[in-house]
Amino acid sequence: MRSPGSVGSLRVAPSILSADFGSLAAAVELVDAETDWVHVDVMDGHFVPNITIGPPVVSSLRRYSDKFFDCHLMITEPERYLEPFKKAGADGCTVHVEVGNTAAHIAQMRDLDLRVGLALNPRTPFADVEPFLGDIDLLLCMTVFPGFGGQAFMSEPLPTIKAAREAADRHGYQLDIEVDGGIDLTTAPVVVEAGANVLVAGSAIFARPDPLGAARDLRAAADR
Repeated sequence: MRSPGSVGSLRVAPSILSADFGSLAAAVELVDAETDWVHVDVMDGHFVPNITIGPPVVSSLRRYSDKFFDCHLMITEPERYLEPFKKAGADGCTVHVEVGNTAAHIAQMRDLDLRVGLALNPRTPFADVEPFLGDIDLLLCMTVFPGFGGQAFMSEPLPTIKAAREAADRHGYQLDIEVDGGIDLTTAPVVVEAGANVLVAGSAIFARPDPLGAARDLRAAADR
């Protein structure tokens, strides 16, 4: 597993969902100097109404980047695919609490030496993930409903982000809190103030004329 960096430090994770799928390697290399992770959105057309990519694309992309690969599995049966993603080059995988069997998924990821992530949708109660905070490395708070890039930021999850950070601090958990959905120059400082430290950004980086500069500006905005 490649190092994810210091827990709690600010990290920018460009989402390749918004990149040109015809030149993913070039897109990742373009923003390499101003980003920390590569965020890979995996959708199965069942848990979410869209289909994206699988382990073969991760394997192909792995040859072009030594960044930490952060794979967000928006799929109904993650247990079937955790090992293939690990073999393809994933460093961390994140599964959704809404899928169920959360404890088993966490144990499976640990056995595979994957960094363990747990995600929740915008209107899923914090109580659904709170019991697992001490067992995971990353909590992903969705600030849009997953399925498509380019959606507008939802503010409803902000109390969840704050509650998760307060709980992690109170118990001494080494927990990264990641936010995905509508993250841009305006919303980045808002989620960081609430307690997030990993920012997933797709269109705010790859839809800009200068993706490298956009990633630099996003980090600066979050650091304010």
